Amino acid sequence: MSGLEVLVLTGPGLAADQGLLAEITAAECERLGVPGRLARADAMWEELQHAGREERAIVALPGPEPGTRALMTRPGPHAARTVWYDIAVTGPAETAAGSVHQAGRGIWGLAWAIRHAVHRLRHPATRIAYGALPEQWAELRLPADHDGPPLPVAVLIHGGYWRSIWCADLMDAMAIDLAARGYAAWNLEYRRPDRHGWAATVSDVAAGVAAVKGAAGEHGLDPDRVAVLGHSAGGQLALRAAADHPGIALAVSLAGVVDLAEGELRRVGTGAVPAALGGTRAELPHVYTASDPRARLPLGVPQLIVQGRQDDLDLIDFNRRYAEAARQAGDDVVHLERPGDHFAVIDPGAQIWHETVAAMDARLRPGTSG
Repeated sequence: MSGLEVLVLTGPGLAADQGLLAEITAAECERLGVPGRLARADAMWEELQHAGREERAIVALPGPEPGTRALMTRPGPHAARTVWYDIAVTGPAETAAGSVHQAGRGIWGLAWAIRHAVHRLRHPATRIAYGALPEQWAELRLPADHDGPPLPVAVLIHGGYWRSIWCADLMDAMAIDLAARGYAAWNLEYRRPDRHGWAATVSDVAAGVAAVKGAAGEHGLDPDRVAVLGHSAGGQLALRAAADHPGIALAVSLAGVVDLAEGELRRVGTGAVPAALGGTRAELPHVYTASDPRARLPLGVPQLIVQGRQDDLDLIDFNRRYAEAARQAGDDVVHLERPGDHFAVIDPGAQIWHETVAAMDARLRPGTSG
């Protein structure tokens, strides 16, 4: 994939400034180290057919025109190279086998679509279903040419304030980096509560974590060295999974929402906590008690609590007080607070991420440099 290029296509009638889209395309391609360009595509099918025969990662913004949107389900060589992206929320959309649909992340979401289009071609993953529903899967990435002893496993649980517009692609770069460092990266997708309810989210995460054991023999995974890493809202899910699931070796919260009761009162994420859980703590006390990492202490599992200093001040406060409460409750806790914003903790280029992996290595791969 050394000659990989990025082509961003915009369909007719798209309500977005082309100059701004071009700026985002150029900046993201430079960051990824790939050439790329943005083009209007009134004849998008012809562009897709041409690009599908070349070494290109395609991001297609179809716009509202029905004829263009119908191309999303058309098969062809382009499909495995294409991420379809809708700036506005559209809900799930059917696509041809091999392609991906993302929606609702606004203009900034184009950057994520470009990243995913590149990552999935540069570093393909093996998709493993842990259930029969469309969102019940994990993507497994392994070290190149691995043929040694069973690997420690990093289960990745994405955030996004439990909302369906954010998906497992948020953790692509982390998964690739962890695999290069000697881990088996198990990037977990799950049903989010805004469409499926809180119980579905909880059961999916539990099933997705448990599925590691079933895949261990075939893929060379060590079920006794499993770390669960969650970012933002995924931090809450990771800590709960560790509390619920016996055998987790390490729970890692990356800028996690680790205090749901206080998060509800402070309306973090514009009311994300009661929206996800289905109501307030006063209305659903048992749901909050079962779900809130702070309420579950002691977890009885070693924990690594990671937080960037330039993040939301409420998250900084939650994580500091959570780490202290966990220690007081008798848990084995490392609290790592370093410079960085909300996404630095999942950025392989950030110093806080390098320190996070070093702390993981100390637990799961002693004697390695991280």
